[in-house]
Amino acid sequence: MTDEAQRRIRQYVDECHPAQVRFLAELVQVPSDNPPGDCRPHAIRSAELLEQMGFAVERHPVPAEVVRANGMISVTNLIVRRRFGPGPIVALNAHGDVVPPGEGWSTDPYGAEIKNGVMYGRGVAVSKSDFATYAFALKALEASGLPLQGTVELHFTYDEETGGEAGPGWLLDQKLTKPDYVISAGFAYNVVIAHNGCLHLDVRVEGRSAHAARPDTGADALEAATQLLASLYELRETYKQTRSAVPGIDHPTLVVGLINGGINTNVVPDLVTFRLDRRIIPEEIPEQVERDLLRHIEKAGSSLAGIKVSVRRILLAKPFTSRAGQEMLVRTIQRHGRSVMGEEIPANGVPIYTDARLYSAAGIPAVLYGTGPHSMLEANGHRADENIRLEDLRKATQVVALTLADFLTL
Repeated sequence: MTDEAQRRIRQYVDECHPAQVRFLAELVQVPSDNPPGDCRPHAIRSAELLEQMGFAVERHPVPAEVVRANGMISVTNLIVRRRFGPGPIVALNAHGDVVPPGEGWSTDPYGAEIKNGVMYGRGVAVSKSDFATYAFALKALEASGLPLQGTVELHFTYDEETGGEAGPGWLLDQKLTKPDYVISAGFAYNVVIAHNGCLHLDVRVEGRSAHAARPDTGADALEAATQLLASLYELRETYKQTRSAVPGIDHPTLVVGLINGGINTNVVPDLVTFRLDRRIIPEEIPEQVERDLLRHIEKAGSSLAGIKVSVRRILLAKPFTSRAGQEMLVRTIQRHGRSVMGEEIPANGVPIYTDARLYSAAGIPAVLYGTGPHSMLEANGHRADENIRLEDLRKATQVVALTLADFLTL
């Protein structure tokens, strides 16, 4: 690709940036919290905005039974296919479902307010910004005038926050897409080449209720749960000895994020439930991790008199690891990132999990790259006052457009 072609692509992105910002604001202003996961309204608005840009949009409603099985209310995934001729298929995937906003915001989480060149709102960084990154990168590619061969697909999906099986997982299972390469939503300047997997378990601790005046006649489920939790926290300390060789990933982690139980202040609790999150580093075998953790819980629970402990899997997301061909994506993004950002672009792993793992599991080389600051923490992803610098949106769009041009002019 010539210097003049690169200049034209970057100039087009610059000229369209105000429209891109308006496009992103519209996406942020439509709630798509998951849970509860009623995401069809956001998909409808996204499709309308994409069609206003001149794209043909395929709407793929996911069957109700699949949606319910993934703990959601409605999912409609979107695909845009732009065919330039025979050649490689490069898919760009971002998710429109977001975590609920929570407390502590200084702005309206659905307001898309802009202050000092920074847009604030739930999902603006993770990952509605990359709806805008990818859509406008494709428009820049169309306007480039280059002799292109191949296809670009936009996969805008709605199940990342609950595992992705009703999002990219469903699209792949239904054979609605078969790309050769995938760039999935990013959240920092770096290129992500690997990430953790994740195991979510629901643990149920059953005892027997009794009047608080006679606790000896019951079996205290809360007391038992505290002992079980203490054993899990002791186990967590041992995870620090298992180190990952992937830069950016340290060791496995375990967090208990939800706990419920009890009847009333004057009643011995008969039931306590809690949910735990066990992060799985790329070197671990997910099925073995689950077996070991279940064995630990079973052993700890067996010593609790009058108590029954049962466990139900909520999610088992496998780690995202490298596939042959990934290095081409990494090199190309790094080269253009260096030119646009004016600095070296690292390639590393991250301790979260994303939809990219589903493409990799299907044998497709993938990376994470999109709009973001130097780290996800700077963007307050999943926290109050989530934000992106609009300058980073513009630059990431240029990098993605230039990367697509390279892949479609090989």
